[in-house]
Amino acid sequence: MEPAPNVAFLVVAAGRGARLGAGVPKQYLPLGGRPMLARTLSRLLRAAPAARARVVIHPDDAPSYAAALGGLPDALRTRLDAPAHGGATRQSSVRAGLEAMARDGGAEIVLIHDAARCFVDAPLVARAVDAARAHGAAVPAVRLQDAVARLQESGVGAFVDRESMRIVQTPQAFAFGAILDAHRAAARAGRDDFADDGAVAAYAGLRVAPFEGDAGNVKVTTPADYEAARARLLAAGDVRTGQGYDVHAFGPGDHVWLGGVRIAHDRGLVGHSDADVALHALCDALYGALGDGDIGAHFPPTDARWRGAASEVFLRHAAGRVAARGAAVTHVDVTIVCEAPKIGPRRDDIRAMIAATLGVAIDRVGVKATTSEGLGFVGRREGVWASAIATLRMPGEE
Repeated sequence: MEPAPNVAFLVVAAGRGARLGAGVPKQYLPLGGRPMLARTLSRLLRAAPAARARVVIHPDDAPSYAAALGGLPDALRTRLDAPAHGGATRQSSVRAGLEAMARDGGAEIVLIHDAARCFVDAPLVARAVDAARAHGAAVPAVRLQDAVARLQESGVGAFVDRESMRIVQTPQAFAFGAILDAHRAAARAGRDDFADDGAVAAYAGLRVAPFEGDAGNVKVTTPADYEAARARLLAAGDVRTGQGYDVHAFGPGDHVWLGGVRIAHDRGLVGHSDADVALHALCDALYGALGDGDIGAHFPPTDARWRGAASEVFLRHAAGRVAARGAAVTHVDVTIVCEAPKIGPRRDDIRAMIAATLGVAIDRVGVKATTSEGLGFVGRREGVWASAIATLRMPGEE
């Protein structure tokens, strides 16, 4: 058995996250291109390079947990001990995790943290470790900025002195043996109703000291919290631009597909799929912004599955690749160059189709059309070409 680490993290990830209403436990939801749990573990393990971590998971979540670890580099993943299985309450889950740690030798200091607090940072972890060593039991506390009042059936009752009130966060920090004994004592007494570990420690007679928390160390609980977390990561990221280009020749037919819209014409465009030059150029712009190859790499023209395929399929794939990276489309701009057919009457139909497929407002989609003034293959009415630019905001590490 390896010697017990001086500091270990116990991450509570056994909850169902029902208030978020996502259909899956929130700790496994993608956030900025990675599962929320992976973001939390990455932050904790980077904040304390010598620490190990153990996660408490629901017994049904083993596949989700294994998939989430795919978002961690090997150097961090090797510092994770086997997960413990949680119980019906947070308190019972923490005790299960502590007992699993005890079987492996325990630790000097344990920091107990919620999986849904994925913005924890190194200074907060350092303060937690220092507070645990100084006091044996400590919780991060944040001052209230707004007035606080008690509610009564008749309405707002007495206002509370907020100077004596604090918001308590995680990671909560303890001498390992002390918090394990406190949890065991609460379990023997039949108590399983404590909201956090500081309350368990206080119940057992420990003095729980406050230390400076972090207002940015928010917990993702509601849909609004999730959207705020996503926006926070995007705001910390970078902006990327990709460009695309495509050309197709005219051939027999009575219509063309341009920008996902069928337009009547006395000829068609020749291609392996529906030859929609506008969407092909846009897909390449999106892939280019991601550094993710081109449309030919994702949908080879040698593959019979894509013969005659609607290019909307390709655009949906590109949009999915953007979403999988946690990025957001901020703007796309498409230029179609042809002598005929006229694009102007269908411009807004094209914009609407692209906006709906990418999940953006229509004012984030530009579509322009022009001719080549009679020059070149376009001027000779031999074909159509299109170019596109896509601008993405990528998530960062806030």
